[in-house]
Amino acid sequence: MELKKGDFIELNYTGRIKELNKVFDSTEEKTAKQEGIHQEGAKYRPLIICIGEGDVVKGLDESLEGKEAGKNYTIEVTPEKGFGKKDAKLMKIVNTNMFLKNNIQPVPGLQVNIDNMIGTIRTVTGGRTILDFNHPLAGKNLVYEISITRKITDNEEKIRGMLTSYLAIDSPDVKIENETAKVNNEIPEILKKQLEEKIKRTIPEIKKVEYKPKEEKPKEKKKERTDSKNDTVA
Repeated sequence: MELKKGDFIELNYTGRIKELNKVFDSTEEKTAKQEGIHQEGAKYRPLIICIGEGDVVKGLDESLEGKEAGKNYTIEVTPEKGFGKKDAKLMKIVNTNMFLKNNIQPVPGLQVNIDNMIGTIRTVTGGRTILDFNHPLAGKNLVYEISITRKITDNEEKIRGMLTSYLAIDSPDVKIENETAKVNNEIPEILKKQLEEKIKRTIPEIKKVEYKPKEEKPKEKKKERTDSKNDTVA
């Protein structure tokens, strides 16, 4: 059966930069190790996504409609539907001394944080350093090798998938009772409303989302004061 917008699926993928035939991301640990991009401590597992929700890059997301669960596909994604085109306005020239004063030796390829923006050093010439604040994959044609392992129909599993894939919660505790999703994991306050909206939008049967109440710290008992005047000397 062909997949459609709004379907939840379990997805494995490996993404390559087409021009370099270089892997930049994978959900599979074995592939990450083989390609030299493995990160210690990272959790490698399939993603659970909702088609059409922008859970993956636009070109890949759009290509999933009409595909079938249980099959493998090769998807090509242009810069326009991947990480965008290169924007010349995001290339900045800075004084090399700025790095040297902070004990940083600027070399091409080094990523640095400037004013809470991540930039990549492209060239270092004399006293000038060119920083690129475009996404590292901007302007690149991408190729995704994907495996749609299955379609997900259980609503509790859909929500657990959201919590695992996007909030990195290892053991999501979710129960659905009377059109209410009860999420018994600690969720940052700033994300609660956004997550609730996403759950209700993608799973229409859910009308309400309840979160585990924050546990209050037990109050410390006040120590009784000892009055030396009451001490008895034998």
